Amino acid sequence: MTISRRALLAAGAGAALLTACGSDTGRGSGAGPELSQWYHQYGEAGTEQAVERYADAYRKARVAVEWRPGNYDQQTAAALLTDSGPDVFEGSPTLDQIRGGQVVDLSDLLQGVEDDFNPAVLAPKTYGGRIWGVPQVIDTQLLYYRKSLLAAAGVQPPATLDALVDAAGKLTTKKVKGLFLGNDGGAGVLGGTPLYAAGLQLVTADGKVGFDDPAAARALAALHRLYADRTLLLGAPADWSDPSALIQGLTAMQWSGLWALPQVQRELGDDFGVLPFPEDGSGAPSVPVGAYGAVVSARSRHQAAAKDFVRWLWVERTDYQQDFALTYGFHLPARVSLARKAARLRTGAAAEAVRLTTEHGYAQPLLWTPASQTAYQDALSRIIRGGADPESELRTVIRTVSAELDRVRRNP
Repeated sequence: MTISRRALLAAGAGAALLTACGSDTGRGSGAGPELSQWYHQYGEAGTEQAVERYADAYRKARVAVEWRPGNYDQQTAAALLTDSGPDVFEGSPTLDQIRGGQVVDLSDLLQGVEDDFNPAVLAPKTYGGRIWGVPQVIDTQLLYYRKSLLAAAGVQPPATLDALVDAAGKLTTKKVKGLFLGNDGGAGVLGGTPLYAAGLQLVTADGKVGFDDPAAARALAALHRLYADRTLLLGAPADWSDPSALIQGLTAMQWSGLWALPQVQRELGDDFGVLPFPEDGSGAPSVPVGAYGAVVSARSRHQAAAKDFVRWLWVERTDYQQDFALTYGFHLPARVSLARKAARLRTGAAAEAVRLTTEHGYAQPLLWTPASQTAYQDALSRIIRGGADPESELRTVIRTVSAELDRVRRNP
């Protein structure tokens, strides 16, 4: 995404005000330079105190932790254009930030351990054969289902998209809907997940549109069928990220995040299971994943010290990495070895979530620009809720995405 002079000046002005936002919540006691480290505001109790404790334990520099409320990604994007931003921050470096020289190459930090990081979340932080962010934890989304409701209806956990549509119909009664994909019918949360389940991609490895295929229209048409059949729960008191619809028996199946698993387990005991988004046609099950990474600003006056700190916390201190992922909320460690040996992830639905994420996880590629995302998201909404023709809608999206990919190639 190009930045106009006016937008650049506006971003710079906003960044100048950022020092008045957030709060300085922790300052390490180490010797050496002082580093500023930014985190977005986590909702899980204890996380802020944990990152302060990590900073206090570092001895090669004084690390001042800032907890940033509000639109965090916008804040960091603006701050990277000034000298008043952080030395280290958590984020997902964009293609523009990488190619604009705003973030530092961290490839050398992962030498010898790169293969231990989940490839699905490492890939979007890799560009030009270099690594620009060290993944911290993995968040993912899964399909939760109530075992008792499926058993009562004689329905097996759906393994294909057609089976999901059929199951939603059979599970729908006067009081219970078969499936909850969010109050908008799934347009906001599903994104490219149905395309990957159909064996497609958003962008191919060689930078081309990855869903110029009839299978894409078929998969998206199935989502409208769910909506048209009135088997989707709509207008729930809480949206998809909150598992209360499943827990309260408003729906038999719900798409939600891994973070919901402890609450679901507390309330439902063994009466639930987790599934990936089911495969369609010749595709494969699909599990969307995302991960903030530790990133170093190119405007930092202490780049070497900042990189050393990132190496210490997110590569060497595996005890802190596991603590950060699992003690305060419920995330997967970004390291495959840590996910496999974590006690909370060894059994039941948690172990299944680890397996599904490892085997079927995908993340949005760096080349999937905001313009491409908006075009696709708008089309998906029209298809699901309005019954727009999937083939026609996708042709328009493909033109937009092709133009975006051409623009990216023209402006390396």
